[in-house]
Amino acid sequence: MRRLVLPIAALVALSGCKEQKAEAPPPVRPVLTTTVALEEARTFGPFAGTVQPRYESQLGFRIGGRIVARDVFVGDQVAKGTRLAALDPTVQQFALVRARADVADAQAQVKNASAAEGRQRILFENNSAVTQAQLDGAVANRDTADARLAQAKAALQKATDELGYATLTAGFDGVVTAWSAEVGQVVPPGQVVVTMARPDVREAVVDIPDDLIGEMPKDIEFTVRLQEVPEVTARARVREIGPLAEASTRTRRVRMSLIDPPDGFRLGNTVTVAFERPVSPRFPVPSTALVEDDGHAAVWVVAPDGRTINRREVTILEREEGRAFVGTGLKAGEKVAVAGVHGFTEGQAVRLPETDL
Repeated sequence: MRRLVLPIAALVALSGCKEQKAEAPPPVRPVLTTTVALEEARTFGPFAGTVQPRYESQLGFRIGGRIVARDVFVGDQVAKGTRLAALDPTVQQFALVRARADVADAQAQVKNASAAEGRQRILFENNSAVTQAQLDGAVANRDTADARLAQAKAALQKATDELGYATLTAGFDGVVTAWSAEVGQVVPPGQVVVTMARPDVREAVVDIPDDLIGEMPKDIEFTVRLQEVPEVTARARVREIGPLAEASTRTRRVRMSLIDPPDGFRLGNTVTVAFERPVSPRFPVPSTALVEDDGHAAVWVVAPDGRTINRREVTILEREEGRAFVGTGLKAGEKVAVAGVHGFTEGQAVRLPETDL
């Protein structure tokens, strides 16, 4: 009897071990998640840029010479008519003296020719020994003297102007942005010496990737923020889009006219440019979070206690590269699995990482 009881007891114990092994809970699986957030506006940008003047002039002397004076420096505010630089005027002063002497000589010649022509005319009218040819010669001499006087006066005006060209003045109220020559340097006519900008008309200049130019909304106002003080903002409209992309960066230069910018928008400030437009409420999630079967989309949502995961049906409003926008089925703040979504089971135990993606 004892021999029969022992095998039976062993079988009962063995079957109990198998049941315990079958009922062991599945292992806790680590899950990579992201926290969803409600999006009610789409942002185009932001793009970094700078504040630049719309009007900028490169100024130079209209004559050549050696620079002897530089009166302003980069960053100086100058008023219209302010002297910026000057050339050595010695040569122009000598030319002016000579031109004045030529005018005086021509005036004397005109006076002499006019007197001679008057005497010849009186004698001719009194039937004296003056022929018509002699009178015509006197008239021609007077006309020649008048022409030479006009020529001398034009040369005097030119010499006066060239003396004035030895001084470079500001043609408008502006700010000096660059210098291209120094005192003692000999410059030819037209060489750029100083660059001036008009600070009253300012623009935001940004470089936007070529593939995003087509997505840029038309006829809208962008928001421009100072990077160092984001609270200071201004509105801007697109004025010009570069026709060609830069070869190395594949970006196109976009110039935006600032609309009534505050004083904080100074030339050279770094800014960010962006545009927000309202959209229907949505939750952006990575494309890897979606599980799609027979045209239906779902995601795996981690329970609030962070211990289990459950499948939930969602509706997709829009897709773009690497992302999908969920319309219904999610709530802000929920955690969604973004990797290994085809290996989960309903109610499976999971372990969250220390940080989300």
